Amino acid sequence: MAGKFIVFKGKDGQDYFRLRAGNGEVIFSSQGYKTRKACLNGIESVRKNSQDAKRFEVRAAKDGREYFVLTATNGQEIGRSQMYKSSSGCSNGKKSVARNAATATVTEE
Repeated sequence: MAGKFIVFKGKDGQDYFRLRAGNGEVIFSSQGYKTRKACLNGIESVRKNSQDAKRFEVRAAKDGREYFVLTATNGQEIGRSQMYKSSSGCSNGKKSVARNAATATVTEE
């Protein structure tokens, strides 16, 4: 099963998207966007920038778990991953985002 971008309206009135892997697991979540069009542009940015390993930045949470953010070429954060217990899990997560984003369909909730 292929990956899927799910677009939805947040409680704050902004538009967001999540990227789900083929197994349904959420592997990437966006920042908030003021318009649906900007949100869809964010999805296209993920498709493009996830193909460049240099666009991923691994960070550590206060509890020691790792997560990554994906940045656009202008340095702006597009979104971030879930938390991972290990560096290898985080690395696999980056690969999964790159693999799934390239061909994921877009569904609106």
